[in-house]
Amino acid sequence: MKKKCVVLLSGGLDSSTCLAVAKAAGFDCYTLSIDYGQRHLAELNASAKIAESLTDNQHQVVHIDLNSIGGSALTDKNIEVPDHDDIEDEIPITYVPARNTIFLSTALAYAEVVDADAIYIGVTAVDYSGYPDCRPEYIEAFETMANLATKAGVEGQKLKIITPLIDLSKAQIIQLGDSHGFDYGQTVSCYNANAEGEACGVCDSCYHRKKGFSEAGITDPTRYIN
Repeated sequence: MKKKCVVLLSGGLDSSTCLAVAKAAGFDCYTLSIDYGQRHLAELNASAKIAESLTDNQHQVVHIDLNSIGGSALTDKNIEVPDHDDIEDEIPITYVPARNTIFLSTALAYAEVVDADAIYIGVTAVDYSGYPDCRPEYIEAFETMANLATKAGVEGQKLKIITPLIDLSKAQIIQLGDSHGFDYGQTVSCYNANAEGEACGVCDSCYHRKKGFSEAGITDPTRYIN
């Protein structure tokens, strides 16, 4: 029997690389996306196609309305997504309050249901935007909590939170996915993509993605609006 894992899959570059890595590690992968009221559905649409191409299990989408709370340019349409060059704060307005805690908690519940041994999440502490929930100490703390808070954990089935990208630069992440034959043309990373999944080219996510492909020496397959 293969070990099972839940992969948090946004449809972006990092989480898709995680799925490719988990599959290569021999896990039976259960993919989970969160429709949290983000600005566009292009990433979610991409995640369904990526899951279908890489896994045999049904792709799950959970709906959580963070749009009603707001507080981020990704969930509040009254707040504009800044260009990368306009970001001044250490933690930018694209930070979604408690997002990874909400995502990991949802994945934790799903992991119990499917009897999974691990959760994969594509956080990185290198080329990231200053988000506090991408740090190694946060992941370690959540793993400890997860094994205290679940029936499986109490009964001795310890869950691992696996973060294969946490110490990698964006270029290294792209090279890792490329080594597994993953097609990044399927992914959407842009904070402000249009309905067709075309990227704006100027937001912080687009900046790090373009820089990553350039430094990796791999042709950028991203479809840009202009």
